Amino acid sequence: MYQKLIQKYNRQAPRYTSYPTALHFKELEGREKTALFLEKRNKQPRELSLYIHIPFCSSLCWYCGCTKVITRNPESSKAYMKRLLLEMDMLSRSLHKDSSIKHIHMGGGTPTFLTPDELRSLGKNISNLFALDPDAAFDIETDPRTITEKHVSAMADIGCNRVSIGIQDIYEDTQKAINRIQPMELNTKIVHWFREAGIRHLNVDLVYGLPYQTVERFKHTLEEVCTIDPNRFAIFNYAHVPWMMSSQKLLERHAMPDAAEKFNILYDASEYLSRSGYCPIGMDHFAKEEDELALAMLNGTLQRNFQGYSTRANLDIYGLGMSSISQTGNAYIQNVKDLDTYYDILDTGQWPHWKACFLTREDEIRRYAIMRLMCNLTIDFDDISRKWNIDARHFFQSSSESLDEMMNDGLLVLEENGWQVTTLGRFFLRNIASTLDQYLNDPKNNTRYSKTI
Repeated sequence: MYQKLIQKYNRQAPRYTSYPTALHFKELEGREKTALFLEKRNKQPRELSLYIHIPFCSSLCWYCGCTKVITRNPESSKAYMKRLLLEMDMLSRSLHKDSSIKHIHMGGGTPTFLTPDELRSLGKNISNLFALDPDAAFDIETDPRTITEKHVSAMADIGCNRVSIGIQDIYEDTQKAINRIQPMELNTKIVHWFREAGIRHLNVDLVYGLPYQTVERFKHTLEEVCTIDPNRFAIFNYAHVPWMMSSQKLLERHAMPDAAEKFNILYDASEYLSRSGYCPIGMDHFAKEEDELALAMLNGTLQRNFQGYSTRANLDIYGLGMSSISQTGNAYIQNVKDLDTYYDILDTGQWPHWKACFLTREDEIRRYAIMRLMCNLTIDFDDISRKWNIDARHFFQSSSESLDEMMNDGLLVLEENGWQVTTLGRFFLRNIASTLDQYLNDPKNNTRYSKTI
């Protein structure tokens, strides 16, 4: 199905969790610029989101592209928690006194590598150091293979109201090939614990493109996972980037689905989930109609960031922990990715910043257009023109030939105010967004990305 389009558009392109992408961030010569930027930014009260990165995992999943530290030493988290508290304290003192936290997300790695007592301590420190909105969303990523019922109790105690669990695939041969054995019975037990503890909002992550996956097998995975009744699905395209993640070379020993099979897996999954009561969100998320993510899409507050799709747009996002990324105003600021360096810098009382990207006006316009496309599935030239006081059609004139070609391929329809992505076009959303990307289309650009299909 759609074989010619698959061959034509299976190109390298970013996932557009940011624009410019993290590969365009520049290493800082000193941290004075970022410190001054944050000081100036926080002279006014802001609505904020905290992203807290816990990098530890007890074993390596070979497909993983995250920044992580593999260790079986449970004591590893103690030194990290000490420095994380130092960074949290620095951030809290830099914020305007009337700023409030609207959203918290703990990711990794595996946040539940922390002990239940460490989770409670972290939650207490967040409450003590920051002004939390009573209706704040609090999400925690979890690994069903290592979590205990005591972890679940601790998560409920600190106010967690949504959990994400990575399932990826239910077939044992695929699980063995990616070094992640996780029986479906285990997932069911963990979900029961969450709901018994009062944590009723459940996100499930699946990955397509892994060894031995086919349309039929992935559909069976979806059928089984639907029995635990998630509120949301994230159906991620496996990004094969062995030049960045050497462990991914181990997957090449196995039969991997080709681009056509991958496309058909996602297409069939989208059809199945739509029939099962889930709304498609952007290019790879699905949510029940009453879920906050689906409502955010309808009311225009959906956003895309380094955690994927999320609610509550226009929050300043502050990353805490090794490798985390902050997104505030016209700047991205990334922390150091080496654990010992992260410790050493914080022990001297400095911000652990490593790289940054300060957007130009052109960057900001293109970011706005790309993120509205990724969230709303439109390129609304009238909206862009009003917001930025420009002639958006002229500004994006260099993209017009590619957009016309995509219209002819059935990915877009031309409307009075711009372009609307078709149902088919949603499966090529990264390709459409790439037409607006001045860096990707620069002949001098030699940055490598995963393929879109």
